Amino acid sequence: MTIHIPFDNSYSRLPSRFYARVAPTPVSTPRLVKVNRQLAHELGLDPDALASPEGLDVHAGTRVPEGAEPIAMAYAGHQFGHFVPQLGDGRAILLGEVVDKNGVRRDIQLKGSGLTPFSRNGDGRAALGPVLREYIVSEAMAALGVPTTRALAAVMTGQRVYREKALPGAVLTRVAASHVRVGTFQFFAARGDFDSVRRLADYAIERHYPELTESGRPYRAFLDAVVTRQADLVAQWMLIGFIHGVMNTDNTAVSGETIDYGPCAFMDAYDPATVFSSIDQFGRYAYGNQPGIAQWNMARLAECLLPLLDEDREKAVGEATEAMTLYAERYNRSYLAGMRRKLGLFTEQEGDLALAQDLLSRMAANQADFTLTFRRLCDASLGPGGDSAVRSLFQDPAAYDEWAERWRHRLADEHRAAEERRGAMRGANPAFIPRNHRVEAALKAAVEAQDFAPFERLLDVLSKPYEDQPEFAEYAEPPPPAERVYQTFCGT
Repeated sequence: MTIHIPFDNSYSRLPSRFYARVAPTPVSTPRLVKVNRQLAHELGLDPDALASPEGLDVHAGTRVPEGAEPIAMAYAGHQFGHFVPQLGDGRAILLGEVVDKNGVRRDIQLKGSGLTPFSRNGDGRAALGPVLREYIVSEAMAALGVPTTRALAAVMTGQRVYREKALPGAVLTRVAASHVRVGTFQFFAARGDFDSVRRLADYAIERHYPELTESGRPYRAFLDAVVTRQADLVAQWMLIGFIHGVMNTDNTAVSGETIDYGPCAFMDAYDPATVFSSIDQFGRYAYGNQPGIAQWNMARLAECLLPLLDEDREKAVGEATEAMTLYAERYNRSYLAGMRRKLGLFTEQEGDLALAQDLLSRMAANQADFTLTFRRLCDASLGPGGDSAVRSLFQDPAAYDEWAERWRHRLADEHRAAEERRGAMRGANPAFIPRNHRVEAALKAAVEAQDFAPFERLLDVLSKPYEDQPEFAEYAEPPPPAERVYQTFCGT
């Protein structure tokens, strides 16, 4: 079956200093793990062709399809607060771009497809476990309604990669609104190449924020737009208990999508200090630090754009400072609006944030499960008959009772039918998230036994996160003590 991908590649038309042209490295005996048929249809592609032997060769990097222009993108970045002037795609190759059925331009990239000029001391490859983790979590995030890169396909390469031990190799075919990062701007700004910073900004505006092209101050408008999307994105992370794990500037996309799922995880018991990443030894990217880190990352973007904001540096710094104030205001507004939805509040009152924060404090003190607490509040919103299921999550149930009394007093001000409120809450509080122990079990079965049934089953459950799915009720439960996951690991 002939595979046809209608590539229309804009990034490779930028000057050569933006990337390196490099083809994927062929592999020996690739094996298809999964093709995302629903996403293929969104992209206007034939899923059967993508799953064919020819499609397998494309996903594995063994065949470069017609119209593709493989490149590795150049970028820099702050990694755990320390600036690295040159990073770049060390194990990823952008095949090209397609315009999907909704008219949105999207990248198609191979991750784990071999050495590039930016590989430094790496091998350019990816192991099966991290590939499947990104597939699971990115697709779960999409189903949860969070802007994210997507997984189009996963293949095994038939070759081993070496980390702490030999592991089966794999390649992920990733789809993104683009792979332009804060670190892409830093790459040029660090070299004093502000002509390239301007060209990159013009490109990002045209691709992601075309409404700004007619703005009298397009670069300030661009900064404000990126700041707004990033604030909204991180608020969504916080509202579902997601911890990115590596919020470096090279992992911050200017499109406002979640990108680069390395040691990411979802909280079980609520604790704002939660860290899973094995490389985050000082908790820089802990759950509760994420809003502030995102603002810090936006400040690094603003620094790159200073010469474009105003010729007078003092005025440019003033513009950037205003944008950072916008971030804080937007994040607080977005987070509070989401928390009101989670608590069944349709109107705004001054004490709503304090009410939410008090609940979170009591959850932290009582090791209450984040996702289950909010999901069970949906039924409790109908009346005290639903309280027992929530109380059972608290080590001291009286802590919930005290809060619930004030919550019900607040709900009395909402003139909405109880069932309407419950339905709205169920749309804001998922029943199913990628529980870490479930993800690890699926990865272990795949890596150690080539058994992909748990992977497929988990994907199916997570595709409907806001539905009850009683036949999969155990997937909504937190892990028993023996199955708790305390650390996650980066794929490199």
